[in-house]
Amino acid sequence: MSIIEINDIKIGNNNPFVLIAGPCVVESKSLILQTAEIIKGITEKLNIPFIFKSSYRKANRTSGESFTGIGNEEALKILSEVKKEFDVPILTDVHTKEEVSAVASVADVIQIPAFLCRQTELLIEAGKSQKVVNVKKGQFLAPEDMKFAADKIKSTGNEKILLTERGTTFGYHNLVVDMRSLVIMRQLGYPVIMDATHSVQIPSAGGKSGGTREFIPYLAQAATAVGIDGLFLETHPNPALALSDAESQLPLSDLEKLLAQIKRIDEVTKANL
Repeated sequence: MSIIEINDIKIGNNNPFVLIAGPCVVESKSLILQTAEIIKGITEKLNIPFIFKSSYRKANRTSGESFTGIGNEEALKILSEVKKEFDVPILTDVHTKEEVSAVASVADVIQIPAFLCRQTELLIEAGKSQKVVNVKKGQFLAPEDMKFAADKIKSTGNEKILLTERGTTFGYHNLVVDMRSLVIMRQLGYPVIMDATHSVQIPSAGGKSGGTREFIPYLAQAATAVGIDGLFLETHPNPALALSDAESQLPLSDLEKLLAQIKRIDEVTKANL
């Protein structure tokens, strides 16, 4: 398996798991800085590598009336401040190839949303940035089909690729996680990330996405026991007031306890792989 290096963080090949975490979307400067500071403190205490995540814009919303962001330029500026103030890498999404250049000027990891994981031009443009590219597996894809998404990025000469599991469509308004997908995608030769928060979404239910956040710890623990290279968690100081994905974000107050559990499982799992 390839090892992806971001600053002093090594992802893959049985290195300790990396945490990718933050609020779903940039709602305000104060919220983002507050959350980043708390997560940074927790991960330093537990000695867990940390990449800060927040979307500068939400393009995939169920309703046209849903919150999409505070403005691209302002949100990217806030993410840049987080990077500088807390000395952490940044991950954020892109939705069109035209966005890639501006995002690459701030982000260390460019993320391809699950709904867009087959968009050839977007994948190639992200690859050309020579940034690390995290591709979320579409809810409609078999895990082995992620090879083709990775190949599109690889065709640009960029092999810094991460693959993320975030649940598979199961009937209407529900997702399930097939833990075999973690093994299958890892066999493609790229580090694999488990998104334990989007995996508990109830998509497009009643005009907005719902969720069952009580299952986040169980999915995170199970995936870590299977063997993952990173854990993706959307977390918010007060999920009930979140402007996006309110029902599927982990309360920030629960993060430290969960990460301590995940670290112990990860150490045991990696010792036996």
